[in-house]
Amino acid sequence: MDYFLGVSKQALFLSLILTAPPVLLAMLVGLVISILQATTQIQEQTLTFVPKLVVVVVCLIVLGELMTGQLITFTATLFDSFATYVH
Repeated sequence: MDYFLGVSKQALFLSLILTAPPVLLAMLVGLVISILQATTQIQEQTLTFVPKLVVVVVCLIVLGELMTGQLITFTATLFDSFATYVH
């Protein structure tokens, strides 16, 4: 049971680390667009969607190799130690 909890903790932490950059960048872009909308009094709800989408796609393109490498390393480690988890 301790093995399962350890692997679950590692998987959740890895998912947090991998999703943080796109989420934080989308939040930052949303904040900047909201400030611009407030100053110009343009209240268009769909205006923030396209910039957020572009920023998230660019982030995934730039960091995709790093993220994939971390996922592959985690999966390989999990498969290598699989015999330890199954008694």
